[in-house]
Amino acid sequence: MSNTLKIALAGAGAFGQKHLDALKLIPDVEVVSLISRDLDKTREVAAKYGIGHASTSLEDALALPEVDAVILCTPTQMHAAQALACLKAGKHVQVEIPLCDGLEAGEAVVRLQRETGLVAMVGHTRRFNPSHQWVHRKIKAGEFNIQQMDVQTYFLRRSNTNALGQARSWTDHLLWHHAAHTVDLFAYQCGSPIVQANALQGPIHPTLGIAMDMSIQLKAANGAICTLSLSFNNDGPLGTFFRYIGDSGTYIARYDDLVNGKEEKIDVSQVDVSMNGIELQDREFIAAIREGREPNASVAQVLPCYQVLQRLEAQLQAAPPA
Repeated sequence: MSNTLKIALAGAGAFGQKHLDALKLIPDVEVVSLISRDLDKTREVAAKYGIGHASTSLEDALALPEVDAVILCTPTQMHAAQALACLKAGKHVQVEIPLCDGLEAGEAVVRLQRETGLVAMVGHTRRFNPSHQWVHRKIKAGEFNIQQMDVQTYFLRRSNTNALGQARSWTDHLLWHHAAHTVDLFAYQCGSPIVQANALQGPIHPTLGIAMDMSIQLKAANGAICTLSLSFNNDGPLGTFFRYIGDSGTYIARYDDLVNGKEEKIDVSQVDVSMNGIELQDREFIAAIREGREPNASVAQVLPCYQVLQRLEAQLQAAPPA
């Protein structure tokens, strides 16, 4: 591997471009290949970012000997299979959240990562947002212990659109995608595995075929609890908002920003080298490759999250229809 880490990025949509913007800020990194389903749009984005190779085929990028690593920002349903393909091709891989939409596929990625020794990481961005890092450090220092987390994940997606309001070729999912952020973060921040999990879902959308509203309860082995409300029906402030209620304070995290329970702003600008959680996530991926170590949010570290999601899906499937 040369001093410059050469990356292929699959998925030129809204989130893929967030990664491209982040990667421009990291020294000695070059995106050499861009892959997405529409060749004309892929070429347009590649030209914007100065990327020399554009294709609709991940296999084309994996065949390039100069590619050291791949970042996957493709539809959820493709994540595990594409992560396996990258590892089989000898490439390090970061796959955007979720790792999989079924536990068996996620377990297969963990097994292959262990066999190859390559870096395989999942984009569990909440571990990297400065707001959540600040809380994590207080917990590690013994200055704060979570009693309860109350989380709202709210979007308005009554049609199949992405974060830019553009038509989507695939259907997003509240459980396997959006709940994964909170399920993983709750256990990570508590430093304690989830031992109880319950879920309820609202009516199934007649054309999208998914529940548009969901409620999840979690309990960690150390006694902390979490209540998560999710909706694709919310016509109001959009995003995910985390309220940490602890034994020594209350904190509210909104992506990279943090306030206390009285809405007084907490300065998290010095927590890390950037205030951009995606950039910090990408920096961890690249540092792990260069240092030959396991990254934070490795596939093995986040697998317990998907074990919980599998249990929750089984509960929802067994429940009587709404």
